Amino acid sequence: MNFHELYQKLEFSPVIAAAKNEVELAAALDSEAEVIFILQSHIMELAELAKKIKASGKVAILHADLVKGLSSDEKAIDYIKQTTLFDGIISTKPTIIRQAKKHQLLAIQRFFLLDSSALENINRQLKYTEADLVEILPNVSPKIIKELITHARKPLIVGGLIRDKEDIMGALGAGCLAISTTESSIWSV
Repeated sequence: MNFHELYQKLEFSPVIAAAKNEVELAAALDSEAEVIFILQSHIMELAELAKKIKASGKVAILHADLVKGLSSDEKAIDYIKQTTLFDGIISTKPTIIRQAKKHQLLAIQRFFLLDSSALENINRQLKYTEADLVEILPNVSPKIIKELITHARKPLIVGGLIRDKEDIMGALGAGCLAISTTESSIWSV
């Protein structure tokens, strides 16, 4: 999976299904979402989770920071690449993002946008990590989304507190590439 293929899937279906357990994964696999984020997992289930997602023809992205039983260092990415079919990872950690890029995994750097200093930090970190995409949590105003897209110069995913179609349309209208959400009722919007 390369960035171009991911971009095409997100253009067709810009809502990313974010799953935290088996029940949510089953719903995500049945949804119209073309991309699935695995938010919580255990090292022993990684290979099977990725296999299920890939068998459905969807893009499989793992939140590498939230895998129980797996350390949050470069060796974790080595393990994910060697033993699973995940197309990419999400992480807040710059070293993890860089290691994913070395392994040619899609790298999504997640930022929590709490204040203006967090906004400034994004540009500094992206110069170092060269992440493929940026995910911002929680959902912010369209004005902030436009500013982020201009400064980060990376495709933007917005997540957190996405509740309905209006939230989706607001973020997409401001220029986001996609929306990630655990709200299964809007995975097929």
